[in-house]
Amino acid sequence: MATSIKKVPKHVYVSYTERQVISLVNLSKIDAFQQQIANTNKVSLLIEICDQYPIVYDILWALSFNNDIQEQLRSNTSFITKLAYLPKESDHQIRKIAYGILWNLEINHEDRTKLAISNERSFEIMISYSHKDKMFCKQLYDQLIKLGYRVWIDFDQMHGNVMDAMAQAIEQSNTILICMSEQYQRSNYCRAEANYAFQRRIRIVPILLQQHYKPDGWLLFLVGQLLYVDFTKYEFSQAMEMLIKELKAPVICEICSANVYSEEEVNATIPTKQMSSEPSLALILPENILDWNQTNVHDWLTGHGLLQMSRLFANFNGRSLMYMSELIENVELQQVVSLLQDDSLRRTSQNLSLVELSHFRSVFNKQKQSLTSTIVTESPKVKIDELERKSFFYCQII
Repeated sequence: MATSIKKVPKHVYVSYTERQVISLVNLSKIDAFQQQIANTNKVSLLIEICDQYPIVYDILWALSFNNDIQEQLRSNTSFITKLAYLPKESDHQIRKIAYGILWNLEINHEDRTKLAISNERSFEIMISYSHKDKMFCKQLYDQLIKLGYRVWIDFDQMHGNVMDAMAQAIEQSNTILICMSEQYQRSNYCRAEANYAFQRRIRIVPILLQQHYKPDGWLLFLVGQLLYVDFTKYEFSQAMEMLIKELKAPVICEICSANVYSEEEVNATIPTKQMSSEPSLALILPENILDWNQTNVHDWLTGHGLLQMSRLFANFNGRSLMYMSELIENVELQQVVSLLQDDSLRRTSQNLSLVELSHFRSVFNKQKQSLTSTIVTESPKVKIDELERKSFFYCQII
């Protein structure tokens, strides 16, 4: 143990207990913690110890979904070169993680646009799942095949450049089934898979596999406006009927998120509102909206229940959001609504929710007037304090 400690730079404190390492891995999946790491410039310290403690590679993969951390990683050319030219004898899992980090940094991508255009859609459905749910997904796959669907699923865990193989599978599929569970949300690979499907505007149909689980963070961002089938609430055969009904539904939904659902419809498919659980972290935003980064904007929108706006304004920073607000206020409203409706159909395959747009105008005008640090949402104080203490503690570790 003492020998290992000597290998680590003096300015780095490393926790050796399994519990603390696992906690750091879990925290790295949380968007707010990622931003805290980015703001404190701790990425270089993690890079220094990743060879001594290979689990840190997985932490870096999780952190690499953050835009600010992506820039910090790209600037470390020696680390990028190391990932790109890992020896062939390197551990398979490390190579997979390296591919994942490089994929997030958009390094060594194939020309996927040309490939996507040339490829025909070979599959009607792709099943995206955590391998801990493999048994259920095998049953789901068999049933879909029996019903005549052409289905792609990775049962054997792909080898080689798994990210390119994943991208090709998504590009060749019409619909992606996202099998939601806590393990799915924690998986870096699943996140990359779901993100790419969203970027390619592949139709996403979420299904719930874990009882009492509610998505948040990045997964809520992707599926928050979508209806999902709850396989924990119904018998498998009944849930399959609901899933088939959803698969056969038109891709562009004519129902906006403000619609009221009948009790019968709620039993068949669960509306967005039930999926929109409150975020579990309280975030302090910069006082000046112009200083907000993309993560701040996303957290502020989702924190106010503006899930459609968060998808419509994806990649907005504070300056972009301020400019959009000025357009909405100063340009003829009918023209603004028409343009936003076109964007909404193109980017989210949904009609624009006028209720949500009105709510956005209201809360953003209030935000502009106050220009003070804003807590996005409130959770039970004990849980917030505990998580904040953990975030602070593990930032001190690295």
